[in-house]
Amino acid sequence: MPLPLRLNPATITACAVFVASALVQAPLSAQAPSIGTAARAAAREYRLRHESEILNEFSELLAMPNLASDSAGIRRNADYLVQMIGKRGFTNTRLLTVPGGPPAVYGERSVPGATRTLVLYAHYDGQPLDPRQWSSPPWSPVLRDKEIIAGGKVIPLPPKGGRADPENRIYARSAGDDKASIMAILAGIDAMQASGTPQSVNLKVFFEGEEEASSAHLKQILEKYAPQLTADAWLFCDGPVHQSGRQQVLFGNRGVTAFELTVYGPTRALHSGHYGNWAPNPGVMLATLVASMRDDDGRIKVAGYYDDMRPITPAEHRAAAALPRFDPELRRALGLAHTEANDALLAERIMLPAFNLRGMRVGGVRETGSNTIATEAYASFDLRLVPGQVPAHVRTLVEAHVRKQGYWITHDSVTTAMRLAHARVARMEWTEGYPASRAPMDGPFGKAVIAALTDGAREAPLAIPTSGATGPTYLFEQVLRVPMIHLPIANYDDNQHAADENLRLQNLWDGIESYSALLAGIGHTWGRAGVP
Repeated sequence: MPLPLRLNPATITACAVFVASALVQAPLSAQAPSIGTAARAAAREYRLRHESEILNEFSELLAMPNLASDSAGIRRNADYLVQMIGKRGFTNTRLLTVPGGPPAVYGERSVPGATRTLVLYAHYDGQPLDPRQWSSPPWSPVLRDKEIIAGGKVIPLPPKGGRADPENRIYARSAGDDKASIMAILAGIDAMQASGTPQSVNLKVFFEGEEEASSAHLKQILEKYAPQLTADAWLFCDGPVHQSGRQQVLFGNRGVTAFELTVYGPTRALHSGHYGNWAPNPGVMLATLVASMRDDDGRIKVAGYYDDMRPITPAEHRAAAALPRFDPELRRALGLAHTEANDALLAERIMLPAFNLRGMRVGGVRETGSNTIATEAYASFDLRLVPGQVPAHVRTLVEAHVRKQGYWITHDSVTTAMRLAHARVARMEWTEGYPASRAPMDGPFGKAVIAALTDGAREAPLAIPTSGATGPTYLFEQVLRVPMIHLPIANYDDNQHAADENLRLQNLWDGIESYSALLAGIGHTWGRAGVP
């Protein structure tokens, strides 16, 4: 039996240092880069050589008016997008149509050996606008050297083979919401083809033309074309990155419903001196009714409002707690000394229902103020819903609350007979709305998305339980029975839905790299051991 080898502590330490040094220095130079690292590098190299072509094609897409109400303009956008995806090797390219609705653009890119199918969703329609509020025509894209509010000036697009400053911004309707995602997806595929980077999943794209008009025909399209839209999961490619500027992956969004509320006083305006403290004042009535619905910290006081809410999971609480502490900076930027619920985290607050007062109107103020008691007072509300809440049941709860405050409710016009029959009359006009959606944060698809986007990135993406905004993602879960996760790329200060909408170029460049890394890597981690 050989004698055991005995080394003193100093010798052991020296050996350990030598071995560690060898492991760090020698293998790294010999190791091939990871899939994500290689895909990102190839996308970056491609973009650096083709910035002018990418921006010119993007500008052509942005130059097409895309209001959902403009059927001819929407059709031009859709036809152009079919050509764009066809040039990238997509097959079965077509327009998915239903009577009365704008078409969705569809195409497929299958690859041998892929075991998973992913659909990328984006929308090509844009929000309505008033051109008079824009610094430049909304469908005449311009590049500016920086933000308009910082004195940004119009500059030319880079010449062929030229480069642009990544802090430049392109201004046009839908520059950020949501043609940016379409351009990033397609440029990412260009980069993969140019470099020979393999696509690891079968890919389908679905570009909707009615998202900014409440997706009224989306359910019909999904039902009619369900066989073509079969997939393992969908990625909702829309929205801005985190306020800190970091890439984020969102696992859901809030639902929404809304209503207009009118309460009534006398049938004609009355002199406040002659009739004050005698005639009911609809402005005061409305203020009291609004105050009965929620408190100053956002707690909703409608009975039973939280009963249907699905509990927030431990994984969701952990994800919110792990996010960068950006709230103090947001408060400073917005001029807020404090925010609701004792400065509770924004990421936690948007996992709860919100009862938002959009506006109130009664009588006049300042130069239009008069000593009168108004005949009517108006309020407008949007209610942000969370998983478990259904718009129809929320409506029932809110109307029950209004009745408890002594109001007789109607959904139609109000007559003098109604006013005489009831001490308090309220007219409530509801929109249909839609429920919330939230995919599990510890599910196989979510883990695969995070793993693929982390590989080769400067920083891992932020995993966020939900977006505070709303979207039609519940339809994909209901109709197609598949999970959907959000991957936004636009800058958070892109003036989404407003005048002077813009996209910071670095966000577009980052998006191209992200989609390249995702499509190259996700098939290798989706369902793999360690990513259950």
